[in-house]
Amino acid sequence: MNNAEAFERASAVLVGGVDSPVRAWKAVGGIPRFFTRGEGAYLEDVEGRRYVDYICSWGPLILGHSRPEVVEAVCGVARRALSFGAPSPLETELAEKIRDIFPSLEKVRFVTSGTEATMTALRLARGVTGRPLVVKFAGCYHGHHDGMLVAAGSGALTLGAPDSPGIPDDVARCTVVLPYNDTEAVDKTFCEMGDRIAAVIVEPWAGNMGLVPPLPGFLEGLREITSRRGTLLVFDEVITGFRPSEGGVQQKTGLTPDLTCLGKIIGGGLPVGAVGGRAEVMDHLAPLGPVYQAGTLAGNPVAMASGLATLEVLSRPEVRRQLEHQAAFFEKGLIEAARSCGLPLSVTRLGSILGLFFSPSTPRNLDEVRATEKDLFPAFFHGMAERGHLFAPSAFESTFVSLAHDEAILTGTLDAAREVFSSLAERRA
Repeated sequence: MNNAEAFERASAVLVGGVDSPVRAWKAVGGIPRFFTRGEGAYLEDVEGRRYVDYICSWGPLILGHSRPEVVEAVCGVARRALSFGAPSPLETELAEKIRDIFPSLEKVRFVTSGTEATMTALRLARGVTGRPLVVKFAGCYHGHHDGMLVAAGSGALTLGAPDSPGIPDDVARCTVVLPYNDTEAVDKTFCEMGDRIAAVIVEPWAGNMGLVPPLPGFLEGLREITSRRGTLLVFDEVITGFRPSEGGVQQKTGLTPDLTCLGKIIGGGLPVGAVGGRAEVMDHLAPLGPVYQAGTLAGNPVAMASGLATLEVLSRPEVRRQLEHQAAFFEKGLIEAARSCGLPLSVTRLGSILGLFFSPSTPRNLDEVRATEKDLFPAFFHGMAERGHLFAPSAFESTFVSLAHDEAILTGTLDAAREVFSSLAERRA
């Protein structure tokens, strides 16, 4: 079977031939690859072709594919049970580990996805404050629950539909959308309706419109304004958690949000998410409080074991140093490769996450991301894929480096990038 045949077969039974929209390659064109194996920094498709993988399952594979310690932990638990639907000591152990890394998460509730984590956090914020409104920022993606598919980032932007049909107007009106990095707009909004705002939710580095860093003072301003007005500040660290440091952006900045949403890495590649925060807030969740949330597969033992093994490896100082070195090496190499070809490329980096923008300067918000030369991205994507290097099939997604991406692998990717950048520069001239 080749990729075209696999896609045709899938399209007969799966909507669009995929189970998540960005996988369909609509933004870049062509036939998506169907994969059968992942090992280290590599993916192998149904045709037996290998690719260096910079998607890393959209972030969680920070150690690379099939890390032996993680596979061993998963298999060990799977031999005993695949699911309990009942309490397991593994849940407690992982929650304690997360609390040690993120002190602001005094108590944790596990869920099965990042979407569930943010949905739970916002329901909890409304339940605690008794207020109806939530503030989010244009281009930030917090999952596909109704209130967050308003000016969403990532896949919604890629498909050109940031506001999905099927969301009632009354629900959309409960979400206030502001420009990312605009503290003045936040302050003005709170002056007008602060007593009705339950939460401000933010990706502290916006990883769903490339990778847009916060301007100096932006996150600090959110913390000050929300504290003053009795509003909960929610950090969505589903992507950024564990990437810049063990404790995410909040450890890097010294800021303490009221609630934090985690996902991706805490399952080591298996489906998991979590929301956590101050005990006095978290205790409003059922069964202690009136805010209802439940999940049959929450705290799944196989996912907990995978997460524990992943975080154990990440806790080693030499691993953190190696990740930082490799990502910095890749960042520098990409900038130099583009510069040598006369191609404007801005690269942002947060630990082992990178954002690539075809622009001479770093965008500060969604409007500036849209103003970059995004039309160059499909040619970049296909040029790299043809050379065996796989990036996310969207200009609005981030790029991930794993522990398995050693300098030799990264150098091969940079050599390929130089060839592709050269052809893009000629096309642009």
